[in-house]
Amino acid sequence: MSSIGFGTWSWGNKLIWGYIPEKDDQLLEQAFKVAINNGLTFIDTADSYGIGQLNGRSEKLLGKYLERLNISKKKSIIVATKLAPYPWRLGRKGFNQAFKASKERLNNKIDRVQLHWSTSRYAPWQEAQLIDGLGDLYENGEIAEVGVSNMGPIRLQWIYNRLKERGIALKSIQVQFSLLSPQQKTTHKLINICKKLNIELLAYSPLALGVLGISPKAEKVPKTFLRRTIFNRLLPATIELREGLEKIAKERHVSQAQVALNWCRSHGTIPIAGIRNPIHAKDIGSACKWTLFEKEKVFLDRLSNEVKIRMPNNPLLSD
Repeated sequence: MSSIGFGTWSWGNKLIWGYIPEKDDQLLEQAFKVAINNGLTFIDTADSYGIGQLNGRSEKLLGKYLERLNISKKKSIIVATKLAPYPWRLGRKGFNQAFKASKERLNNKIDRVQLHWSTSRYAPWQEAQLIDGLGDLYENGEIAEVGVSNMGPIRLQWIYNRLKERGIALKSIQVQFSLLSPQQKTTHKLINICKKLNIELLAYSPLALGVLGISPKAEKVPKTFLRRTIFNRLLPATIELREGLEKIAKERHVSQAQVALNWCRSHGTIPIAGIRNPIHAKDIGSACKWTLFEKEKVFLDRLSNEVKIRMPNNPLLSD
């Protein structure tokens, strides 16, 4: 798979990303084509992406775009979806109906299914049953890979061992990771465990909702209230960090976003960057073609550590 993937969280999300179907769908398909043509072969989605009446919209759009690819190109792509452990999804078969619905929306193209978040803090018995159910889907040949998301080192090791007892490999874990992500000590523990156990660590929100791609001289105001609130907190606190990103970007003749993505790669993760238009897609594809020098990584590590205000903690992250 490609060293950088792309995510589809914004596809169908009005609350955070201001999605408008009649305006955005054609642009999203163009972005999808550009991403695939630029070598981005790992795609992340979820059955919970898309709010209200648009629930499942991300998977539905992705399924439609995938169906229009030729067979050989489609085979080269890995589609990973996440199933949400809602309270009503109970028992070992709790994901079965959700999996069938996702499979239908994605036109039968699902390679990896991930548990969207851990329930260990409030319903550990539910998580155990759902993981066993994902193992059943794997053993029945319905999915090729099993992954998890939003959990810490202790829970990761527990699930890895549970699947290993059945001879099933845990393929990946997905957590928030960027120059501005919180809980970086926990993430670095996860990185070390993943190296030891041969698990991919997928870094979501690697651009901190777009903050890291903004010039230190610019004052960009997002349209939606939630992103605008986050930007108003982070932009003043990250001027020196973004100046550092800009410095490397100018020296390398690349974008700030590419530098931020390659910082994630330099720590052994696979960043999953959201795409909303062809410009994003082409830029992310270009980021795969180069890597940071060690001195650049160390420089950005220092600037990152100096930032006092960071992205919000994910309340779903378990120990």
